[in-house]
Amino acid sequence: MAGPRQPTNLLMLKGKKHFTKAELEERLKKEVAAPANNIAPPTYLTKTQKQKFIDIACDLLDIGIMANLDCDALARYIQSEDKYLEYNKLVNKTLRAGIGDTQAVIMLEKLEGLRDKALKQCRSSAADLGLTISSRCKIVVPKGKAPEDKNARMFGDGVG
Repeated sequence: MAGPRQPTNLLMLKGKKHFTKAELEERLKKEVAAPANNIAPPTYLTKTQKQKFIDIACDLLDIGIMANLDCDALARYIQSEDKYLEYNKLVNKTLRAGIGDTQAVIMLEKLEGLRDKALKQCRSSAADLGLTISSRCKIVVPKGKAPEDKNARMFGDGVG
């Protein structure tokens, strides 16, 4: 078995395959390319989360792996990271306060369970978006010319 089909532009960039004009047109017609002209933080994010969204989205756009369809996935990553950090603070606070009774032990176990769930969600989302070292190593993207203007990259040509 040959493995997953690679994008035509990537094959051409690598120089491993030479296509006839007809083959090239046929392959390009069949490929799916998601637009990246309307990247914006969802309205349900907080102001701080929206700024983090913009920062990460710009980085992902710079390496050519962000599309309009990824906005909610990135928002879910940011929310799960915030939950993880919040639960982590509560666990640390509970530990500093000392565990003297059964109720505190039960509370700590519940908080640690919530923290672990949030961490798993965060790691899963991060891997899906190419935000981990191992997930980025699996991504092969042809180099293209990035837009000069940050607002143009984020919101298309209509907003500035």
